[in-house]
Amino acid sequence: MSEIKVPFHRAAITKEEEDTVLEVLRSGWLTTGKYALDFEKKFSESLTEKTSVSDQSPFDAKSVEEKRKTMGLSTQPVISLAVNSNTSGMILAMEACGVKTGTAVITTPYTFVSTAACARHLGADVFFADIEKDTYSIDCDKIEEILKKDAESACPKVQAIVPVHIAGNICDMKRIMSLAKKYSRPGHKIYVIEDAAHSYPSPTELGFAGAIGDAGVFSFYVTKTITTAEGGMVCTRDSQLARRMTVMRLHGMDRTTWDRYTSPRASWEYDIVAPGYKFNLPDILAALGCRQTERAWLFYQQRKKIVDKYNEAFSKLDFIQLPPDSRSGNSWHLYLMRLVPEKLTISREDFAKKLQEAGLGISVHFIPIFHFTYWKNLYPDFTAENYPNAEVQYQRTISIPLFPDESPEQSDYVIETIRKIGLENHK
Repeated sequence: MSEIKVPFHRAAITKEEEDTVLEVLRSGWLTTGKYALDFEKKFSESLTEKTSVSDQSPFDAKSVEEKRKTMGLSTQPVISLAVNSNTSGMILAMEACGVKTGTAVITTPYTFVSTAACARHLGADVFFADIEKDTYSIDCDKIEEILKKDAESACPKVQAIVPVHIAGNICDMKRIMSLAKKYSRPGHKIYVIEDAAHSYPSPTELGFAGAIGDAGVFSFYVTKTITTAEGGMVCTRDSQLARRMTVMRLHGMDRTTWDRYTSPRASWEYDIVAPGYKFNLPDILAALGCRQTERAWLFYQQRKKIVDKYNEAFSKLDFIQLPPDSRSGNSWHLYLMRLVPEKLTISREDFAKKLQEAGLGISVHFIPIFHFTYWKNLYPDFTAENYPNAEVQYQRTISIPLFPDESPEQSDYVIETIRKIGLENHK
């Protein structure tokens, strides 16, 4: 196996993070407690349009509030709930929004499988909408086709739309929110749950990604824009959804662990009011999140500098199409390098193999869900032929190294390696 000269990702961990984790270890309280609460508070503040993040972003708080009001969207503060993964956060959000047996969600086939699997965990069906031709974002025209067909059926099923902000490039949330409102009916609201695993921090004209829809779910897996090693955050401006998710996050209990052991009321006194889950985030991991959140905007600036360097170099190569950057707020979690097959004599697979042989850590985001056995067996019409845009993008995409501490020498090596392989295999 080739020596890794530039890893695909390396988490930016400093002595401050180490010291904070040690403080938790020495405190005697390792599970969900004051650090988780602090993490939730910091995260909510970071998604508020009046924070320092937005001061450096292309919008102002007043403009965001006015646009949200115009569209009938909530302007309430963001409530954040720390969870042990994006997947668990997505299950909580879907469950709180009424996703269950007999309902369905609309999402994209171009995502990690957990986005759709969460609906199946709750017994719901999944209706897939292809992505846009030139981006990785879900196609709003396809969403509307599904909504229209569902509305005309004898038993409408769509309960939620789940857009995924692939690589941090934001979906057309203005149109998606409008579609959800258009096809909601008396007594039946269609919710919007953002899969914001890749998009922190991502300011847009309607607020930060993950705080635009009815709920949004972030990931803090080790390769994400900030990390807690494993973990996530589910956010909402709806206090009723927040209450339901809080209860369901920890066994359906009417009291949090921290309250049980810090309140004057006896710790063993509690009630189970729902059949909940075990989705809480321990303080050891939350402590990492506290420190990482404080540096989120710095991480973005570091990634963006590398992205600009890549874009400048690759714009001169006719065998590469630059990643999509079609809307405001791109967090640049990933650099999705798109090959132009007509200009190369080798396949994406062979190109990727040569990159690995040269010592580059690479990946592919994502294998469309219709390639997987479970989903092919579940939905016979769920094939590459019926989702051509997702298949085309998949067949030409390679994710290359992009992380905050990537050195100029490392990014130079990435560029030169890609240029060399491309030119050696150019038509």
